[in-house]
Amino acid sequence: METLDAKALRIFMAVVRFGSIRSAAESMNVAPSVVSRQIAETERNIGLPLFDRTSRGVELTDAGQLVLDHARRVVEDHELLAEQLDQLRGVQQGRVRICCGEGFLGDLIENGMKPFVAVYPTIRYDVQLGSTEHILDSVANGDTDIGIAYNPPIDTRIRSLAISRQSLCFVAPPGHPLLSRNRIALEECLATPCAMLSKGHGVTQLVERVAADRGVAVAPLLDTPSIDILRRFVSAGLGVTFLPRFAVTTELSRGILGVVELSDPLLFEASAHLMVKARRRLPASVEKLATYLASQMSAFKS
Repeated sequence: METLDAKALRIFMAVVRFGSIRSAAESMNVAPSVVSRQIAETERNIGLPLFDRTSRGVELTDAGQLVLDHARRVVEDHELLAEQLDQLRGVQQGRVRICCGEGFLGDLIENGMKPFVAVYPTIRYDVQLGSTEHILDSVANGDTDIGIAYNPPIDTRIRSLAISRQSLCFVAPPGHPLLSRNRIALEECLATPCAMLSKGHGVTQLVERVAADRGVAVAPLLDTPSIDILRRFVSAGLGVTFLPRFAVTTELSRGILGVVELSDPLLFEASAHLMVKARRRLPASVEKLATYLASQMSAFKS
C-alpha cells in the first residue's frame, strides 16, 4: 500500500464530516467528480472500500474507520509539529479548542481563562457548548482539544486529566420546605413540577437512571438544553430542577435559589471531568491550559 498523502486524507475526512460526496465537494469548492475520483483512488490504494453507499449518503466501512483514525492522528501530529516549529521561531501563538457543558461556562471564564489569558496573551480560544454526549464525541474525534463535562460515561477514547466529586443537587426557590433538609432522596423531589435538561446531558442521564432504579417516573414540566432557562424557571417559582452546585453559584450568592445535595449514591458521587483524547500527544498550549484549568476551576476543587 502506498502512503496516503495529505490531499487524499483531507478529501476523505470531508466526506466523513459532511456525509456525502456532493456535500464534501461543495465545502471544498471542487467538483463532485474530483472528490469521487480521489476516494476511488484511495480505495484502490488500500484494496478495500472506505464507504458503503446508501440512499442517505455514505457510511464508513471497517476499513474506512481505520483510515479515519489514521487521518486524525496525522492531523494531530501536524498541529503539534506546527506549534513546536512556531516555538523555535519565537512565535508564541496557538489556538485551543474547548467544549464544555453550559454549567461550567462561568467557572471556565472567571476562574480559568481570565487569569490564564493574562499570562499567555497570544493564545487564541474557540469555546463551544454541548451536551455530555456531544463533548465526548468532539474530544474523541479530534474536533476539540479540551472537554469539560458532568459525570460522563466511561469511554476508552477519552482520558480524564482532572476529576472532582460534584454532587447533584435539588435546586428550588428560597423558602421551599425541602431546603431545610441536609440531604434528600431524589424520590422525595419528584412530586413538585420540575424542569430538566434535554436528553444527552449527564444530569438527565443520572436522574433518569436513579428514578428507574427506584421505580418512579420523571415527567418534567419543561425540557430544555439551556441551564439558564432552568435557573430562570426555578427563580420564577414555576418549580424545581437538578444541577450541581457550581452551576448556580451566582444565584446562591444572591439568594435567588437554594440547593440541597441529593443522597442517592449515584447522585451524591457524581463528578466533573476535564478530558482530552486518549493517547494524544498534547501541544504545549493545550497542556498548559488543561493543567491550569484543573488547578483553578471551582468545579475541580472538592
